[in-house]
Amino acid sequence: MNKAVFLDRDGTLIEERDYLYRPEEVVILPGVAPALRSLRDAGFLLFIVSNQSGVGRGYFTMEDVDRVNRHLLAELARDQFQFTKVYVAPEAPETPSRGRKPSPQFLFDARDEFGIDLSASYMVGDKLIDLECGWNAGVKTSILVRTGYGAKCERSTSAGQLNRALVVDDLPAAADCILKA
Repeated sequence: MNKAVFLDRDGTLIEERDYLYRPEEVVILPGVAPALRSLRDAGFLLFIVSNQSGVGRGYFTMEDVDRVNRHLLAELARDQFQFTKVYVAPEAPETPSRGRKPSPQFLFDARDEFGIDLSASYMVGDKLIDLECGWNAGVKTSILVRTGYGAKCERSTSAGQLNRALVVDDLPAAADCILKA
């Protein structure tokens, strides 16, 4: 069985921009590419799991999301990196959704398609719903990064809700913790 790291996109890999739909506005956070390479080199499969409610709200289209994702993947490919797969939930929060976080469905899909051992895998994101997605799937650890909405989430979430999470400054710090585990 393979081990994996599931990563939120906005606020975790790239700068948070409310309802990002323009590829030219993608800014990869510092240290992301080397952190991803170190995880890959340690044998982890890497996945993006992203809610994109702007599609369901009519702010932009799924093609806009695809263009942003293609741009991000092309930028990371320059650093000799690629993801195993990108999962996107385009529904608005109030709309029924198979994969919208905190649903663990995309992690289950990756488990089934790529032979992932979820109990040896990690979820990394900047919101409570990212952590809950990981917990709902039974990952080893859900990690909150303080980038994006993470610092605000840490301040506004009760300690009891975060006691099962690891809280770190950014993705490079998350990767270090994963590699030391």
